[in-house]
Amino acid sequence: MSWLSSHASHRSHRSNRFSLGAAKATIEPEINLIPFIDVLLVVLIFLMISTTFTRYQELAITLPTANGSTSQTEIKQIHIAVSRDGRFAINGKVIDRSQLSNSLNLINQDNDNKDANVQINIDADARAPHQAVMSALEAARDANLSNIVFSSQTKK
Repeated sequence: MSWLSSHASHRSHRSNRFSLGAAKATIEPEINLIPFIDVLLVVLIFLMISTTFTRYQELAITLPTANGSTSQTEIKQIHIAVSRDGRFAINGKVIDRSQLSNSLNLINQDNDNKDANVQINIDADARAPHQAVMSALEAARDANLSNIVFSSQTKK
């Protein structure tokens, strides 16, 4: 008798024994819940820890309120245009750099009689020299005009 034939006979003998026991009592599969509970506990702890950090990333801001009405004073606007080659124009009239301070002084003196606020709008070209824009700011300062606004455009 060879090993294979003896092994086959033992296998058939065992299978008969188990099949007889299986007929008497059915073995039901059992699910082990302890590893499942361990995994869920780890996930729960991770979620609890990670959600508490979001509270510290917020800033509590109380915005101020205002109870004001619209201003009744008239604001006179003066537009100073600075071209890309450094030339100036006040309200569409081209002037020399040396006349810039004198023109703003005259406009400011005329404004003192009317009691209206003056706002300077500087419309400088994107490639205008920095010195030309600074000259417009100095001319406004020499004329005692402090309400200065720079114009810009949105990107398309």
